[in-house]
Amino acid sequence: MLTESLFTRTSALRLSLFITFYFCCYALGAQQPPPGADGKNTFTARLMNIEAATNETFRYTATLHNGSPDSRVYELKTDLPAGWQIAYRVEGSQVRSLNLEGGKSQDISIEVNATASAKPDKYLLPVKAVSQADTLQLNLEAVVKGSYSLELTTPTGRLSDEITSGSRKDIQLVVKNSGTLPLNDLELSGQLPPQWESTFEPAKIQQLEPGKTTPVTVTVKVPDKTIAGDYAGTFSVKNTGSSAQANFRMVVTTSLLSGWIGVLVILAAIALVYYLVRKYGRR
Repeated sequence: MLTESLFTRTSALRLSLFITFYFCCYALGAQQPPPGADGKNTFTARLMNIEAATNETFRYTATLHNGSPDSRVYELKTDLPAGWQIAYRVEGSQVRSLNLEGGKSQDISIEVNATASAKPDKYLLPVKAVSQADTLQLNLEAVVKGSYSLELTTPTGRLSDEITSGSRKDIQLVVKNSGTLPLNDLELSGQLPPQWESTFEPAKIQQLEPGKTTPVTVTVKVPDKTIAGDYAGTFSVKNTGSSAQANFRMVVTTSLLSGWIGVLVILAAIALVYYLVRKYGRR
């Protein structure tokens, strides 16, 4: 009986210890922070300093990390120079704030556009992620190296000319680099009415320094039997960073020979009618 009682007490003690241990482990597990909750909230970027022209977009890739165990809503703010614009994108969608779970990180694409009048210089772009609990700041830098700008016109500024149906016409154009940076690999092209043709000399400009101009001759060929009238065409010049175009008005006229042939046909028709009237009119 004594042995049996001792066995019962031992079993009960073991069961009590097991239950106590189980609940302690459960409580400790429930209090564990989520994976990645290291207590450190950070706002970092892969590239802090980017150089570009005024008409190009400064693109930064940042990562916001919530090291706390709780979810937090972060609002994205910044102070930009007057006229500059900024956009925040998460997975392609534009946002102004985001809800970040505890222990999680989120990549943020930051796109900044300078004004066309921005002078070459280094600009500080302080971007902040603000929540009720903390404020994280990312000090980005945008280095404006200058501007790309193109102009396409004619030596006189006149954007119209006459051309005879069925003939060719040489039109003089001028390409000007009106920016502050050199332009490379400029290509010329034209959009004309159907069946019309255009060739450029030169068709490609290897390099054009700031403030410089270069002449270009475009030869336009008009198909035969094109009806006289006003026609519109567009000449363009571009490279990967800049472009310009000129809308050109072309007045098509018929040739003198065609005009005389038309007059002769009309006179012949009048003569034929007169002959028929004289011959058969009295009957």
